[in-house]
Amino acid sequence: MTEKVTGPASYFPSIEKKYGQPMQHWFDLVEAAPVSKHMEIVSWLKTEHGLGHGHANAIVGYVKQRQAAGATGAAGSGTAGS
Repeated sequence: MTEKVTGPASYFPSIEKKYGQPMQHWFDLVEAAPVSKHMEIVSWLKTEHGLGHGHANAIVGYVKQRQAAGATGAAGSGTAGS
């Protein structure tokens, strides 16, 4: 049985479908963002890249969570548990 994805990663399939980019694209943008605070990056993604608030917040939350956990390549593969 497949484990249900929860948290920010639960938004990833709809983000990929809506914006036509793989999650790694968004993770890389967040890593290279010209600002560093969570809500500044959310605003930047909304303004410069046309994301909705919930999607932008999920992406930034995921990347920040991975960074806080000390993961190498902070965003990983974009799948839960990786």
